[in-house]
Amino acid sequence: MKYAQAKSGRVFVVRLEDQEVVHEEIERFARDHNIKAASLIILGAADRGSVLVAGPQQADVIPVVPKTYMMDNVHEVVGAGTLFPDEKGVPVLHMHMACGRGISSVAGCVRNGVRVWQVMEVVLQELVDFSGTRRLDSDTGFELLEP
Repeated sequence: MKYAQAKSGRVFVVRLEDQEVVHEEIERFARDHNIKAASLIILGAADRGSVLVAGPQQADVIPVVPKTYMMDNVHEVVGAGTLFPDEKGVPVLHMHMACGRGISSVAGCVRNGVRVWQVMEVVLQELVDFSGTRRLDSDTGFELLEP
């Protein structure tokens, strides 16, 4: 386990609008508001054609080959995430969503492009006095948080 302490900063309530791409908009918002680190919750709906990374193709294979899932229709969503800078200081969102329609559901990472259907609401809690970064791990290919 690795950890660091942070303090709460500003709180933003953001409405994402129809067809916006979740990670692109949140990362742009963070850059525009000089947010280096944050925790986030999100809810709303994702449009058809949205893509989740829904795990690795095989659990014990390195480098990791992602398994993707493309939504074939609108799904209700709820998610949580973190935002931390990469090695160049650029804020990078890591968010997972649970997406459901009727009695079926799928969960995964939004990184490959989740599009808003009508609206998603985000509560972003800025974290300050924190110096951690995401660093590329050559074994997995993941940008891992180094607190």
